[in-house]
Amino acid sequence: MATPARVTETEVRAQRRRFSAAYKLRILEEADACTEPGAIGALLRREGLYASHLTTWRAQRAAGVQAGLSQARGRKPQPAAARELARLRQENARLQAELAQAREVIDVQGKVSTLLRLLADKSTLPPSAK
Repeated sequence: MATPARVTETEVRAQRRRFSAAYKLRILEEADACTEPGAIGALLRREGLYASHLTTWRAQRAAGVQAGLSQARGRKPQPAAARELARLRQENARLQAELAQAREVIDVQGKVSTLLRLLADKSTLPPSAK
């Protein structure tokens, strides 16, 4: 029975496109200037955009949100205090683990010491007491 050939896949990840506020405004101005049928579609094809981009950008412009046109996406950066707190918690957890390990080592050393003391006491007894 033949084994199937191993197939390796190359992973291609799409990256989110980011448009500057100036670019968005320029495209909106061009779209607003289009008067002939199909001109907006040609603009969208030329720029590689979707109609939903225009809809969203027009809504943002109508709301007077200039900052919204250049709004960054993704996770907001954490304040310095929150980053420091996370770092300290991580360090605390690491130190707690080290402490627990050190306590285990000390416990084992105590048991070994007791065992060696018992063996030493037995070896020093006279032969009749054994």
